Amino acid sequence: MKNFTKELTYKTSRSSGAGGQNVNKVETSVTVMWNVADTQFFTDEEIALITAKLKNRINLEGILQFTVSESRTQLQNKKIATDKILETVNKSLFKHKPRKATKPSKRQVEKRIAAKKQISEKKENRRFKL
Repeated sequence: MKNFTKELTYKTSRSSGAGGQNVNKVETSVTVMWNVADTQFFTDEEIALITAKLKNRINLEGILQFTVSESRTQLQNKKIATDKILETVNKSLFKHKPRKATKPSKRQVEKRIAAKKQISEKKENRRFKL
């Protein structure tokens, strides 16, 4: 898990929603931004992986950003936004192991065919015969 918080920039704005008069006066909403292309923290391969996996979240300037206004305080929103961006980037770096295709064993195949034959015989015996 990598921590690249030194490269993050923050911007505050007025939040919407609950908070009463506080909402109208204080800038509690926090937008955290990170320039993926200009990072010194990751290798070129890791940058390519992050860009590929988060292409829908990265804007045209190559900036990944999250806006958080969950809490009523700017400090808490800043912490939540930082955690969110760190978690997202670290998840994007995880490489899944490729699935290996397997065949059912001979015993499993025989068992399935035997069960099908048994059901077939049961249905055949239900038929009316002259």
